[in-house]
Amino acid sequence: MNETSIDTTPTAVEHSAALLVEALRRYQNCVVAFSGGVDSAVVAKAARLALADRAVAVTGIGPAVSERELLVAREVAAAIGIQHVEVATDEIARPGYTANRGDRCYHCKTELYEHATNFARDHGFKAIANGTNCDDLGDYRPGLIAASEQQIVSPLVECGLRKSDVRAIADFWHLSVADKPAAPCLASRFAIGVEVTSERLERVEAAEAWLYDHLKIADCRVRYHHDDLARIELPPADISRLLEPVTRHLLEAHLRALGFRYVTIDLTGLSSGSLNPAKSDGFLAADMLTKRT
Repeated sequence: MNETSIDTTPTAVEHSAALLVEALRRYQNCVVAFSGGVDSAVVAKAARLALADRAVAVTGIGPAVSERELLVAREVAAAIGIQHVEVATDEIARPGYTANRGDRCYHCKTELYEHATNFARDHGFKAIANGTNCDDLGDYRPGLIAASEQQIVSPLVECGLRKSDVRAIADFWHLSVADKPAAPCLASRFAIGVEVTSERLERVEAAEAWLYDHLKIADCRVRYHHDDLARIELPPADISRLLEPVTRHLLEAHLRALGFRYVTIDLTGLSSGSLNPAKSDGFLAADMLTKRT
């Protein structure tokens, strides 16, 4: 869903930020499911302001978490000043995750929330919060079923905050990720029906790392399709850079060396969630909060 403009005057943003802090203050203590993206960073900052040392950020470390995103999460948690705990997850051992039939995110989030729940139980935490915002409820988000089953709270939704609100609050709090593009996990690059394996996840991460290291293109996706086909999505303004003969040759050679059989560039440009089932199929997150699809 596209972000919409909001009232970003200091008074309005400060009011939204205060509302969020008060929402977190209602909990005796809190574990924040923390990826380091803008949504979970804002929740973590609010939790830190509201609960001080009674808040902790927990990051699940699995094969679909890129090293670059993990470094960002560590840096953001340190800047916020919240205790940051990394827990190893094993979603790749779940058949429903690797089969990737359209509900992969459900199995991934179930794994994460089970670990977060175990951590909370073992350390006396009562609430577990995620970074879901109101815009997410109109998107394809099977992970929200897992959140509902595990009784995870969504303070951004409770406060009626959309993505644009969250970014405004992040800017108000001077968080470095205020303008950070969405960075879904590496498994989101896989077309439905393409098996997710550790080797293929490493292949995608290496391909995207090459685009960043050589061309400084951070906001891109290397989509993994059947027959080991790589479909590269990036902002339209950057497409011409990949079509330059020398760059195109180096890119193709590198991705083929990684194990891709075919290398293509999507002329439409970057499209977040382009591999999700069509919304017309009824896969909306708001519906998933009450039923398993």
